[in-house]
Amino acid sequence: MHDEACPTYDDMINNMMIGHQWIEQEFGFKPKIGWQIDPFGHSNANTRLFAEMGFDALFFARLDSMDKEKRINEKSLEYVWMPNVDSLGSEVNLLTHVLYNHYSSPPDLGFDI
Repeated sequence: MHDEACPTYDDMINNMMIGHQWIEQEFGFKPKIGWQIDPFGHSNANTRLFAEMGFDALFFARLDSMDKEKRINEKSLEYVWMPNVDSLGSEVNLLTHVLYNHYSSPPDLGFDI
């Protein structure tokens, strides 16, 4: 997946198209879940593209620390992201999950121990 920080709209689409074509040719599979562990920023445009490309869910790690703390306290690390709901309605949506402990498993799930 591309970094969302500063690509053009065409670059976002072309990157996904080329990547999906390669995965389908090599593995006979079309991705349905996005895993963005380290991009710097997340845009409504990208989320809309994922939803319209047939993705079912998006997992990511980076977001504003205050937003993350608030979501942890409210137990809202999982949510349905509806980009541009005012213009697109709620039909364009993506199940989204923010990874609890950034790159690592949650503290109580120490798989490496």
